[in-house]
Amino acid sequence: MGKYKLAVLDIAGTTIVDKDFVAIAFVEAFQNYGVDLSIDEINPLMGFKKTEAITKVLDSKNILVDEKKVNYIHNEFVTHMIKFYTNSPQVKPIKYAEDFFVYLKSKDIVVALDSGFPKVIVEIILDRMQWIEKGMVDLYVASDEVPQGRPYPYMIENLMKRAKVPDAAQVIKVGDTMVDIQEGRMSNCGLVAAVTTGAYSREELQEYEPDIIVDRLSELENYIH
Repeated sequence: MGKYKLAVLDIAGTTIVDKDFVAIAFVEAFQNYGVDLSIDEINPLMGFKKTEAITKVLDSKNILVDEKKVNYIHNEFVTHMIKFYTNSPQVKPIKYAEDFFVYLKSKDIVVALDSGFPKVIVEIILDRMQWIEKGMVDLYVASDEVPQGRPYPYMIENLMKRAKVPDAAQVIKVGDTMVDIQEGRMSNCGLVAAVTTGAYSREELQEYEPDIIVDRLSELENYIH
């Protein structure tokens, strides 16, 4: 029997190509509200629940935060992302992602996805990729399906319960951002891995001390037996 029973992977930047697509959508959503924002300002907030990221940006700009503002910007962001993930030819799996799913399944590890996106966007991505239908992914959870998103452990706890994995030491967490690493730590995952394919560089990821940092998902096979 293997050491690990459940792998929880992020989506954008970890298993789906993200060449600043999410950050650009944020910038445009804020611009539509009259707030100028750069990609460099939003990148550190990748991985957060999107309403929380919006709140943090407004705070940083000394703009009074209220629910109406947050919801307006969030709705603009979601509309942009739905259109993008439904239609764009740039939406595709990160290299080695599908092979890594197959490898995990060969080790009898449940494959799950979690995301800072709301459920409506996660389901559009999964419908586009057909990963559930292909038997590559077993479970998924979005940030608006739990009390709080990353870095809190609720999404991983949700997946553990559904996968019938009671011990977090048997869970692998993989992501490309600070809050992915923090989520893995707060959940007491047995292996917390970071990938350089998303919003953060290797140097930026090192600050948050994941167990390992890899440049491609296939490298993780060396740590999973």
